[in-house]
Amino acid sequence: MFADAIASILEHHGTAERVRAIEAGASAEPLATAIVDAGFLELLAPEAAGGGNADWPEFFEVVLLCGAAAVPLPLAQTLAARRLTTDPASLPDGFITFAPSLTRSDDGALHAADVPCARTASHVIGALDGALRVLPVAQAHATPDGIRGSLDATLHWPAGTGHALAGSRSAKDLAPLAALLHAGLLAGAMKRCFDMTMAYANERVQFGKPIGKFQAVQHQLSVMAEQVAAGRMAAEAAFGTDAPWPALAACAVAKARTSEAAPLVASIAHAVHGAIGVTEEYDLQLFTRRLHRWRLAHGSEAHWHRVLGRLWLDSPQPLAVDFARTVWEGAAT
Repeated sequence: MFADAIASILEHHGTAERVRAIEAGASAEPLATAIVDAGFLELLAPEAAGGGNADWPEFFEVVLLCGAAAVPLPLAQTLAARRLTTDPASLPDGFITFAPSLTRSDDGALHAADVPCARTASHVIGALDGALRVLPVAQAHATPDGIRGSLDATLHWPAGTGHALAGSRSAKDLAPLAALLHAGLLAGAMKRCFDMTMAYANERVQFGKPIGKFQAVQHQLSVMAEQVAAGRMAAEAAFGTDAPWPALAACAVAKARTSEAAPLVASIAHAVHGAIGVTEEYDLQLFTRRLHRWRLAHGSEAHWHRVLGRLWLDSPQPLAVDFARTVWEGAAT
């Protein structure tokens, strides 16, 4: 229900043409206003605070949609921010993105590298010295990442900027949450790429028949389908918890598996599409660019594989299969 309602807003205000315009520097205010006016920013806030009290599995469908629609706002992060504090009303207005690895220089200035959707966010929630801080983007010096169409940037704040997040969870919870959100975004974007590729393979005719009828192309599509399904299963399992907070190991598996699948899905999508896939007018590049960027956001598969390795070494289970079983048992409770 939540996803369908948001999809209706995106259909009118978040079209591919609008996404391109925002990437080129146009204001995201019409899309942001439509979402805010519909009241969806409080989706995860408790009912006592006037929110929708949605659970993690329900939220997963919304995150999938954000990925499948290439939403040019940190919508998933803004919704999830309501779970980072016991006082959602204390959060600032506007859209919030995450920076789990804030650093401080000798003069007290704060820095956040490669912040997702920094250009369309109004605030950043970052982790520093074991605490969560709220930092306004308007007071930061932004350094674009130099990639055409990217909404990400490295942000620098002068000393004394921002304030502590009231009633916040532990700062160590921010990185797994940020990674899990991008696992869901990747899963949604990969499914969109697969749907577009399948449709193109069935429409594009070569040598008198659709290219999807050729065995070599069918093999590539089957590999692509396997990667898309595996990524979604890992992300859905991590979101599919009744616990107040997703388990660290489940978040690590979700981000590692989706990040591992992303470059394979992107490469097959472009191989099947041929030259048309990289053209600016064709929508595929909107999603494959995000696959490569989101793969690295808040840690690639290499980073989260190391996290899982440390968790296994610190666990009492001697066998990997026993450890894997406890990961999903913990994610479901």
